[in-house]
Amino acid sequence: MNEDLKVNVSGLPRDYLDAGAAENVSAAVSSQVPVAEPEPELVVNPWDIVLCTSGTLISCENAIVVLIIFHNPSLRAPMFLLIGSLALADLMAGIGLIINFVFAYLLQSEATKLVTIGLIVASFSASVCSLLAITVDRYLSLYYALTYHSERTVTFTYVMLIMLWGTSICLGLLPVMGWNCLRDESTCSVVRPLTKNNTAILSVSFLFMFALMLQLYIQICKIVMRHAHQIALQHHFLATSHYVTTRKGVSTLAIILGTFAACWMPFTLYSLIADYTYPSIYTYATLLPATYNSIINPVIYAFRNQEIQKALCLICCGCIPSSLSQRARSPSDV
Repeated sequence: MNEDLKVNVSGLPRDYLDAGAAENVSAAVSSQVPVAEPEPELVVNPWDIVLCTSGTLISCENAIVVLIIFHNPSLRAPMFLLIGSLALADLMAGIGLIINFVFAYLLQSEATKLVTIGLIVASFSASVCSLLAITVDRYLSLYYALTYHSERTVTFTYVMLIMLWGTSICLGLLPVMGWNCLRDESTCSVVRPLTKNNTAILSVSFLFMFALMLQLYIQICKIVMRHAHQIALQHHFLATSHYVTTRKGVSTLAIILGTFAACWMPFTLYSLIADYTYPSIYTYATLLPATYNSIINPVIYAFRNQEIQKALCLICCGCIPSSLSQRARSPSDV
């Protein structure tokens, strides 16, 4: 009887009340269950794509040079060992750029950042040091022309290779061993996680090596001019022929040194004056030309070499063109 006396105070049908209660319960339950938010889309920086593309081109180009020198026992002279060192360093730099792209978007962690930046620093340092070693070797081959092809030169070349690779590996290990800015953002340079002091040391070292290369190439230029003049007198060449030969040698040296400076100088100077607060676009814009140096190096130092051209022709077509077999080396081929 008490049940019959209960009043529906809301004035609504009981069926409507039951449906509303069910909706309230479902709303309360849904509010307690976390809703899975859609994952943000992966946005790739176009500059990173360009750097990765450059790394791929660098790797392909220099891998050819490394394979040619490695598979040809005749290419074991000091000059080819240094060219092989340059190609190997640039090959590692290209691989480092590719790995950096993969780790930056697929496997992000502090360890991968340190390993990647260490590889890039070590490889580019070895590349620049190899360029300096090649310059030293060219100077010695002209200044000590009579004693250059001796065991002492080979030993000196191996010593240079050990020193340049040892120094480069040590520079690459610095970020991994703790000299980085992952714990202190204020000490970061334009290339994170390198510290400002780290990039300053690398930049000053580059400027020192560039000054040394410039001095050596000036001396090489003087020797080339003197040799060209002596050859012209011995063979009774005309003054015009002597001028053309000398100008070609000087132009070659100017292209080599000018290309090196144009590629590396912008980033070197920028990393000295800038820090992590500067817009990243400036870092990309100055770093990209530096990577182009590793693309140009095989063209300047390897593919222009007559012996490497012969080896490449043997691999590609199984023959040596008559233009290469009959070509004589001139003083301008420096």
